[in-house]
Amino acid sequence: MDPLTLMLIGSGVQAGAGILGGIGQQKEAQLNAFQMETQKKENQIAAMQQARARREEYDLATSANIAAFAAQGRDIGADRSVEAFLKRQEEVVGQDLGRVARQTRAEDLRADMMAMSEKRRGRNALYSSLFSAVGTMAEAGYQYKKAK
Repeated sequence: MDPLTLMLIGSGVQAGAGILGGIGQQKEAQLNAFQMETQKKENQIAAMQQARARREEYDLATSANIAAFAAQGRDIGADRSVEAFLKRQEEVVGQDLGRVARQTRAEDLRADMMAMSEKRRGRNALYSSLFSAVGTMAEAGYQYKKAK
């Protein structure tokens, strides 16, 4: 086999290896993005559990407070201070649940952005490897014609 043919074969192998490397990077980026999206779902589940626990805590505290007020002989339905206290506790739990929801939305947005960025990184690696392979083959063709 003549040296020029070997040069073309070597360039083809080099271009193929570059493309395979780009494909590998793209697959890796897709896996990373999938893991980020999975983490997002886990965070959402954790937030729902946190909100449920906070609501249950509120319900237990409300029951205990009503029982304590009743034990003191206070009329739950007619006592305005009791009504104000219970209303304020409901507002506090609403604020807590709102904070959990806002934090979850912020984390979801961050996870979405990271996954999207990772997918783009993989696509860019693949495109880069393809363009590099085309350049390698074009250079090999040029060198072949020049030497022949």
